Amino acid sequence: MTISKSHLQFLFGQHVKQIRVSKGLTQVEVSSRMNKDQQSLQRIESGRVSPNIYYLHLLSSALDITLCELVDFEIKKEKKKRAK
Repeated sequence: MTISKSHLQFLFGQHVKQIRVSKGLTQVEVSSRMNKDQQSLQRIESGRVSPNIYYLHLLSSALDITLCELVDFEIKKEKKKRAK
């Protein structure tokens, strides 16, 4: 299965947001634990950027999960846009 970079970033961002919300944390709380600004976490959750491995490490620590848990998410195919 081939997947676009933008779609993978979107799916990862949704996964991060789901974990954060399930733990009852705000973006501000998580980013504060990472010593990062809230906007950088917002860009990841919205799928606009791909975090590097160091950022992933900080994020998993801030969420109190393993790095493996952070990157273990279902990759769903993109829905084809219908022609109108």
